[in-house]
Amino acid sequence: MMTRRSFARRLGWLAAVPTATEAALAQRALIGQQWSANTIWLNANENPDGPCLAAIEAMNRIVPGTWRYHYPEMRDFVAAVARSEGLEPEQIIIGAGSTEVLNVIVAAFTSATRPLINPVPTFEVPAEFAEALGHKYVPAPLAAGYKPDLKRLAQEAKRAGGGLIYLCNPNNPTSLFIPKSEVAWLVTNLPKDTVLVVDEAYLHFVEGYEQHTALPWVKEGKNVIVTRTFSKIYGMAGLRIGFGCARADLIERLRPFRNNAVTIVGVRAVLAALGETSTLVPERRARLLKVRGGLCAWLRARGLGYIEPSANFMMIDVGVDARELGLALLKKDVAVGRPFPPLEKMLRVTIGTEQDMARFRAAFAEVYRA
Repeated sequence: MMTRRSFARRLGWLAAVPTATEAALAQRALIGQQWSANTIWLNANENPDGPCLAAIEAMNRIVPGTWRYHYPEMRDFVAAVARSEGLEPEQIIIGAGSTEVLNVIVAAFTSATRPLINPVPTFEVPAEFAEALGHKYVPAPLAAGYKPDLKRLAQEAKRAGGGLIYLCNPNNPTSLFIPKSEVAWLVTNLPKDTVLVVDEAYLHFVEGYEQHTALPWVKEGKNVIVTRTFSKIYGMAGLRIGFGCARADLIERLRPFRNNAVTIVGVRAVLAALGETSTLVPERRARLLKVRGGLCAWLRARGLGYIEPSANFMMIDVGVDARELGLALLKKDVAVGRPFPPLEKMLRVTIGTEQDMARFRAAFAEVYRA
């Protein structure tokens, strides 16, 4: 029987959420600092393309009806997202961005003895959430070439007698992409009682991403969970819609921890955007590649190194304290990413519009001293 005490205990993890939020992470480098209305924001991997026109029109139509919860529509929404990935509704869980989904996964598949294991550096929310829960966390330093050490991840899970491995691909903050052929080794060699969660928030920015997604392993019934978001290439970060894909029994284990509510405005926007996927994704990727390529060429011409990027951001090897350089750029109304230890001398920069990157280059040239 579910008592009030057991219900509170089950939902106790909610108290940890404020310690591991995307908003807090995005602003870490700016604490105590001032910015102006002229500041350009290249700090949170947002997509300046924004929602597509069809999504904007869908949002405008539903706004007058937001006095209702619209719960009856959610079942059809889950089914539509499932169809878009060739899955069944019972293989999908929806959340407020993929961050909520990741937190739910951590709550369900880690414990004081069952660790979360991930490369370092990577997106910090899952690790910070696990630690806030009092769950075990095992960081694994990156291998040569800034790649995740897949063998180390598997070894740590085996040593612990099982666990949850988190792999962001392309990785945030490095923007490095691991081909499916390499990830396949990890899937094949997952230790007993181990689940692999592959965060594909940025996968759409990769050419030929359809051949590199981890979704086929979900369809094959492996111990693999894939998370996706409509925040990045779809340009709807503020709407907070994400989802996870897994075997039906794994999804069932997640359900007790989910919030089970997303905004109807976001739902309608996503449904409209899904109808544009075949043109929206390649067009936006092409724009991104052009702007990012221009920045890479500019850096090379100045002898500056960087990690080869595969997402809508990149890590520049500035050779000096990245926090100090970031604060200097902020004084020039250019906000860049927070530091990612141990890569203290690398600056993460979101790829904005052509105009944004022109301002970044001008400000960088003014403040940078190797």
